[in-house]
Amino acid sequence: MINLTVVTPERKLVDQEVDEVVLPGTEGYFGVMEGHAPFLTTLRVGRIEYRRGGETSYLSVAWGFAEVLPKSVRVLADIAERAEDIDVGRAKEAHGRAEGRMREGGDIDWDRARAALEKALVRLQVAEMNR
Repeated sequence: MINLTVVTPERKLVDQEVDEVVLPGTEGYFGVMEGHAPFLTTLRVGRIEYRRGGETSYLSVAWGFAEVLPKSVRVLADIAERAEDIDVGRAKEAHGRAEGRMREGGDIDWDRARAALEKALVRLQVAEMNR
């Protein structure tokens, strides 16, 4: 077992013993189990998946850092939400707005528009996984 802690500037979302964690690193998703080699990484927009026994839980996350140690994983996220806390209607609206901005093109901040679209898609995917 490893201790998983996930915090944002506003609150602590997770603090529990788990069997496995999967995180969205900037170089791709990676899994962590007890005894993993220590390292630090930045996180991108994606989902955090953690398993205890046969139960898997999900969080959406947007940016941050993760510290991996042999017996713990600490996540300091800019934004994170539990699957059950995601407002699907709001996420669909954000998705529509982001797609609209990208379709219109013109003088937009493409990185920001892509990040907004990716964030909305991840929130919708994570909310769906909770059903």
